[in-house]
Amino acid sequence: MQNLMDNVIKALKGDTRIFADGKLLKNKLTELALKLDREILACLLSDKKIKETFFTEAETKKDKLLVFDKDKFIGFVNNKQFLPDSFTSFKNRIGLMSGGEYLKENDEVVLAWPYKDCVLEGGQDKEDQKRNEIFYNEVLAPDEIDRLFEEKALTNFKRIDAKGEHKLDHFTDSDNLIIKGNNLLALHSLKKKFRGKVKLIYIDPPYNTSSAANTFAYNNSFNHSSWLTFMRNRMGVAKQLLAQNGILAIAIDHCELFYLGVMLDELFGRENRMGVIAVVHNPGGRQDDQFFPTAHENMLFYAKDISLATLNTLGQSDEKLSEFKFTDDYGRYKLRGFRRSGNNSLKEERPGLYYPIYYNPKQNKIALERSTIDYVEILPNDEQGIQRCWRWGKETLMEKEQKYILVKKTKTGYDIFTKERECDYVGEKAKTIWDKPHYSGQSGTHELKSVLGEKNFSYPKSPHLIIDVLKITTSDNDIILDFFGGSGTTAHAVLELNRADGGNRQFILCEQMHYVETVTKERVKQVIKNNGNGSFAYLELKEHNESFVSDIKKAETTKALLSIYEKMKKETFFRYEVDLSKFDSKDFAELPLKEQKQVLLECLDKNHLYVNYSEIDDTTYKVSSEDKKLNKEFYEF
Repeated sequence: MQNLMDNVIKALKGDTRIFADGKLLKNKLTELALKLDREILACLLSDKKIKETFFTEAETKKDKLLVFDKDKFIGFVNNKQFLPDSFTSFKNRIGLMSGGEYLKENDEVVLAWPYKDCVLEGGQDKEDQKRNEIFYNEVLAPDEIDRLFEEKALTNFKRIDAKGEHKLDHFTDSDNLIIKGNNLLALHSLKKKFRGKVKLIYIDPPYNTSSAANTFAYNNSFNHSSWLTFMRNRMGVAKQLLAQNGILAIAIDHCELFYLGVMLDELFGRENRMGVIAVVHNPGGRQDDQFFPTAHENMLFYAKDISLATLNTLGQSDEKLSEFKFTDDYGRYKLRGFRRSGNNSLKEERPGLYYPIYYNPKQNKIALERSTIDYVEILPNDEQGIQRCWRWGKETLMEKEQKYILVKKTKTGYDIFTKERECDYVGEKAKTIWDKPHYSGQSGTHELKSVLGEKNFSYPKSPHLIIDVLKITTSDNDIILDFFGGSGTTAHAVLELNRADGGNRQFILCEQMHYVETVTKERVKQVIKNNGNGSFAYLELKEHNESFVSDIKKAETTKALLSIYEKMKKETFFRYEVDLSKFDSKDFAELPLKEQKQVLLECLDKNHLYVNYSEIDDTTYKVSSEDKKLNKEFYEF
């Protein structure tokens, strides 16, 4: 992409007031811009890209006007470390900013980083692949992304159920989906059909860690900034898919935890942060860590609107049910002291809950007043004589005493207990530390191996962990989205929970790595086969320039690349600034093969990696009549 500063210098080069010895005098240009100098404005308007960036159209009843954003222009001109393709300040700093100042200069903050205003398409499709990512700038280069976010045509449709793979001839509203293709573009393709309908987004994105577990394999000098841009692009559109009572759960380790948290505070609102969970995935700790052996990962929970969000319990566990050891006419129960202990248990803290209870041992009755000498006074004083208080007020006590109160004789008198009943137990609340053994990474690997028969995926999550996330965040008919589909653990968990509780939860998985066909799809297919029911629709974003990307990567000789190039000239779209004549010269042939590939890859217009749905009738893309029918059914329901 051409640097916008080059455009500015080229447009203004004829104005001798702002150049000396061939160098731009930024202070003088700033002065003239502040004065809205006519000659300067005329020069700037002569360049289309400058005009789109720093001028805004406005209308009156009679005329159309252009408004010059002089503050934006002056800030741009005076940025000493201007980034190519980006309007973000401070090339070598990442930090909390507000109004162009860092935290030490201002109390109200947002997270700022290089290329924050850009789009990172993220086209990696193999685990060991390194990419020098191209950044697209939404503000400064609209011509680079004008088509990028349009809905994409779909192809290679399949219906997969317990009997195997079949031709997909129609969609249903309750279809589970696995979509192969770039997850950013897939999310934008889902907007029309699923906007505001997804109850839970669970994702386990690449962590960008320094360890061997780093799956964010984008090879550029802004790895940390790239990761933030990569995530922000996707979280921005993902939020649009969430229902108003929807919840985001995102797994992350410590490397990006703080930055991700601030970024999500910015996108979702700090007030919508529900909690940060520690998940013990390696109880023994990772012993190759330099300081503290890592034993846990994190899950961040955010609500779309926290006033509408609710969490369920984890349900009735066998361990908890075993605690109800006693039985009476009302069923099973366990005992809990009726006298409060711990915080807020003192008489002076809750004086309304400090009162005498009178107990008649002969009749096994309690009362709030002593009617005969047979009644014994019981006060909520502990063994040290400290005045504490009861759990319930007087009215609640007398209302529930028959079913829920038990008085037992002790060495020093009598003590009162509540009967916590099994029939009232709906399950325990999820705490901030999740440490069940079957949450471990080892359990995740074992579960995947038990389905596919071999270890063929690194660091799979445990389906038991995802099942518990589903339990607390979803109900029977909710939609669950995972756009880092990985090995398919989320789909596995949805199917297992539906089988266990009779629910009809619906999953949508997006995955761009090639293992989606050999691992993700095959795992979900096998789980359905094992369960004897369930199905999903498999579909892919239809490739155009992306197919040439694959061919270029596979080429082993210059001759093969030139052959691909000849085909590209007939069928593909090049970036607008590419000079095609250079490929007819000897210069290209003299480049090393690796550089030849890079040149061809950079020439491709990334807006055309996939076919846009709006162009499925264009014969260039050879979309079959069957695919057209299914595309229209998917997008125009």
